Parts: sequence; C-alpha cells; structure tokens
Amino acid sequence: MSKNITMGNLAIYIHWPFCLSKCPYCDFNSHVRGAIDEDIWADGLMKELDHYRQLSGPRNISSIFFGGGTPSLMSAGLVEKLLNRIAQNWAMAPDVEITLEANPTSVEAGKFRDFSTAGINRLSLGIQALNDADLKALGREHNMKEAREAIDLSQKYFKRSSFDLIYTRMGQSLGDWEKELTEALTMAVGHLSLYQLTIERGTAFHTAHSKGRLILPGEDLSADMYDLTQAICDAHGLPSYEVSNHARMGEESRHNLTYWHYADYIGVGPGAHGRLETDGEIYGFCQDRSPEKWLANAVAQGHATAQKDFLTVQMRAEEMIMMGLRLTGGIDLKSFEKRIGQKIDKFINQAYLQNLFELGYMEKGVYESGYHLRATPQGRPLLNSLLAQILAH
Repeated sequence: MSKNITMGNLAIYIHWPFCLSKCPYCDFNSHVRGAIDEDIWADGLMKELDHYRQLSGPRNISSIFFGGGTPSLMSAGLVEKLLNRIAQNWAMAPDVEITLEANPTSVEAGKFRDFSTAGINRLSLGIQALNDADLKALGREHNMKEAREAIDLSQKYFKRSSFDLIYTRMGQSLGDWEKELTEALTMAVGHLSLYQLTIERGTAFHTAHSKGRLILPGEDLSADMYDLTQAICDAHGLPSYEVSNHARMGEESRHNLTYWHYADYIGVGPGAHGRLETDGEIYGFCQDRSPEKWLANAVAQGHATAQKDFLTVQMRAEEMIMMGLRLTGGIDLKSFEKRIGQKIDKFINQAYLQNLFELGYMEKGVYESGYHLRATPQGRPLLNSLLAQILAH
C-alpha cells in the first residue's frame, strides 16, 4: 500500500455537475445550465458535508477532489468556502492533497491564481488532444494555444499538476500517437492520465458509431498504441501506476489511490458516490443525480442521499479486487485480509487464476512492500474481460 494511503484517513470528493457544453464522448453526470446561484449551491454542499461529518465522526482528511462536470467554472470564493467547512468538520493532514479538475479555456485559466490562493494545491487539466482539429472533433471548448498556456499556468501556480489525453481517436495512426505523446512528455511535470477513447451508451459518439459515421482504430492497433504508451512513458520516467495513469515516483494521485486501495471516501454533490466504514460495517452511498433534485433535497433535509447500501463481505471483496487489480502493483494480500477479514482465495476462481498464471497474465510475488497479486504487463490491458472470470466461482 502507498505510504500516503492509510485506512484510518478519509478522502472527500465534491461534484460540480455543470459544463459549458456536453462533450460528445462524455457519459459523466454533467449538465449545461444557463445560470447557477452559487450561494444556494454553497448552502447545499456545506449541509451535505455536515451530514457526512455526523456519519464519519472525527477523521483525518488525506485528500480532497473537486470533480465534475467542470469545477473550474466555480468561483474561487466558493472553493475556499467549502475548504473552510471541511477544515471545521475534520482534521486536515499536514500534506493534504487538494485537487481541482479544470478545462484550459482562457476564462478558466484566468482563475488559476485565485484557486491556488483559495487552497487548491494540485490541478488536473482536461487537455484531451494536442491539435486543433481533434480538439474540435472531441467537442472541446479550447484550442491548442490555450492548452499550452494553461499547462504553463498550472505549473506556475500549483505545487503539483497533471493533464489528460485521449488516444485511439478517430483516424489516429500509431505514428500520430507516438508524436503526440512525445510532445506531451516535454510539457508534463510529474503526472499524466492517458485514456483510450471508449464509446459509451447515451453519448453523441455512441449514436454516430452505431450508424457507422464514427470509425475508431481496431483492436490490434489499439493494443499497439497501449504498448507504445507504456514504453514511451517508462523511458521518460513516468511509468504507469494504474491502467491509465502515469507518474514520477511520489507524484501519484493520492485521491485516486484511495479508490484503488479501497479506503474510505465520501462524495457530496449530484451523483457522487462514497464508501464509508461506520460501527465496523461498510456502506455504499450515492447522491441524487439530478442537479435540481439534489439541490432541493440537500437544502431541505441536509443531504440528498438517494441510496445507502450495506456492503456484504462478498461485495466488499469483489469491489476491492476489481479496484486493486487496476494498480500496477496489484493487491497487497495482507491489506486485503485486514480490510475484508478473510483471505483473498475465497473470493477468486482458483482454477481460472491458475490458468492466468500459466498464460502469463497474472502473477503473485513480493512487490513494493508486501506480497501482492497483480496483473502482468501483458494481462493489464485485458483486465476488464479477465475480471468477470476471476470473480466467477
């Protein structure tokens, strides 16, 4: 387990659901609205934070993440107000990581200094592509000039920064991606998130793809792009620590490591999820997805929890396996047994796992600081298809 992740700590996710426009590939809980009353939203978000303080009790906050949507559309004043409320409710770790997702439009980049003053110490930029034609095809609001300027500003005003790129895009060749990734690595400081473009139901891209109007690279080319990504990032000192995330040593996203290590976190805002241990049991939480319904309930009753589910040992184990195997280091088996209360073998199809060992897709051994089960570099790109069989028993 990462030295920055301890099971007694708590992470907080705050969802800001609004965007300037809806990207055609995006299936996140994001919405376009004409006018937002930040005062009312501040009231709802702070009430929900207060509600979760009652459930969690006194805890140490290790990370805070403002996600969306586009949280850089928020004012720095609202961000500061929410951070102050968190600090009133819980103890803040001395090295607390406070991340805000941002788009690189000139309007939003103009607020970076104010966000830094408000308390944000890590910025995650949604760049997605490094040429204007593809940015337009992806429905992005910024151009390449703005992207470069935003990257420079993020590194000027924040101690840590990252940016996202999407590959296996329409018409993209292996050479195109090699050139683009190499260029990206000249701009990156300590962290990159590199995602393959996926077609999600309910998106404009799904409609276009189903009608044959959107053609993506085939499976073989996509696999070659993934392999190339690992090789180039390794050579530049940013190896993967999770399927789609690359970082220099010590620059990993502590907040996302909370999810992948199955530690406690709370989520506030429309559609936010959480996992929280109370009285020795773990519960899953989900807030109302609709911004309007969430706001009405949060203001009226102090929270907008649509679902609170008791997680059985089986459910916890399966979630921890699905999340932990995404990590390059895999699952620390002692940590698994401590969190779940039983050995991992009970929850895995042993015959299938043995077959994966023989095929070279999975391995057990001493990695990092303990005895781990992990996917090999050959198995990691196949993880989604392998998991269903790993958990079948």
